[in-house]
Amino acid sequence: MKHAIILLAVLAVAGPSRAGDAPASTHQEYFEHYEGTATCLGCHQEEAESFFHSQHYQWRGETPDLVNGEGRRLGKLNTMNDFCTSPGANWIGNVTNSDGAVLAQGCSKCHAGLGKRPEPVLSREQLENIDCLICHASGYRRDLYQDAGGEPVWKPILWRNQPGLDSVAKRISLPKREMCLRCHAGAGGGQNYKRGDIEYALATCDRDYDVHMGSDGQDMACTGCHTGADHRVRGRGADLSGTDVPGPRLTCAECHDEAPHAEPVLDAHTRRVACETCHIPTFARTDATDMVRDWSTPQRHEAANKFSATITLEKDVVPAYAWWNGKSRLQALGEPVRVEKDGTVGIMLPQGSRKDRGARIYPFKLHRGRLPVLSDERWLVPIAVEEFFADGDIDKAVREGGQEAYGHGAYGREAFDYEWVDVKRYMGIYHGVRPAEHALQCLDCHGEGGRLDWAALGYGEDPVIKRLK
Repeated sequence: MKHAIILLAVLAVAGPSRAGDAPASTHQEYFEHYEGTATCLGCHQEEAESFFHSQHYQWRGETPDLVNGEGRRLGKLNTMNDFCTSPGANWIGNVTNSDGAVLAQGCSKCHAGLGKRPEPVLSREQLENIDCLICHASGYRRDLYQDAGGEPVWKPILWRNQPGLDSVAKRISLPKREMCLRCHAGAGGGQNYKRGDIEYALATCDRDYDVHMGSDGQDMACTGCHTGADHRVRGRGADLSGTDVPGPRLTCAECHDEAPHAEPVLDAHTRRVACETCHIPTFARTDATDMVRDWSTPQRHEAANKFSATITLEKDVVPAYAWWNGKSRLQALGEPVRVEKDGTVGIMLPQGSRKDRGARIYPFKLHRGRLPVLSDERWLVPIAVEEFFADGDIDKAVREGGQEAYGHGAYGREAFDYEWVDVKRYMGIYHGVRPAEHALQCLDCHGEGGRLDWAALGYGEDPVIKRLK
């Protein structure tokens, strides 16, 4: 077993990884039958403990890049978003419609655990809750089943087929693109609904779709850029609370120098314009993405026999552009909402300005929504969305979400009168990098009809036009 561990360690630090580099079938000789995470712990106790402390398991982490982090450990588990709002009241369980079809299974569907909520204190129970195969076994699939006590748990779909399960469990490798995309491309309720730039198409794309991941280009795995150690993965988007690897931000300059072009005029842009701004002209190129989610207006879907928020989907979206210096501002739970000049509440806002020399212009998915706030305290209220998908009762869903968030502990609230507010979130666009021949050209930004809002970026007018006057 020692040789297998050494091999994986060498691969992990060997530099930018290609999708095909991760070897399969590395565990054929190391165990006979897969009997759950306990089988992995027999040799990988240390690795499991490191994973337990990571954001992929804890769903919270250090917040040095939040200007209002105040030393708190924050993340998906204890903040609110404008998609399915919060895992608190939506953790696990099959929700079915009147036809018996499964509509939702809870936020834990994309947690690298087997059903228990992550706890901050390490224990054997928590280690055995880690689902190693979700990130490390090609072809692995799981579904919700009941345990001996009748509680829902995630199990491999082959749990009754020991030979089949053994075959999959021995097909171990470093994470490949399709393994990461299982959760990151399907989050938010549908293919590409949430991120916009993380599409299933990236699993088998060409260079024109993404110069890094294209099979005829660099053919890189996600871990080629998102490197790290001890299961701490580098890379924090503008709308993420926690940071797995505090320190210098992951940028293109780590592989490409600050003057990568042959043209001085283009290289001059890199001081104030992020590479992604020019090299990702649009996002949601294959699957439409969720651009507006209004929870105040339930929408009935007759064919699917379900309800949802009113969702506006768009495809081939031109990004919004804003200054970003690597810092963000979060609207936290249990704090009065901060209303911006445009009347919206910023769920997560990039920080920076034209005067900030550490900021660059970045592309963003500007997601808008409508969420409830407590009428008196003005706190955001999470929504118990799972049952809502079946019954469409949004008032009940808001009150149940409020009870889960504020009905116990230090809050102990009993009243949950609420009203609706418009919200927005800036989500960084980083994937789907086009080759130079498909990058933005000068007139895409400069000149009449250009895509940049120069006034919003702190310029009186287009700086090129101004210099020509």
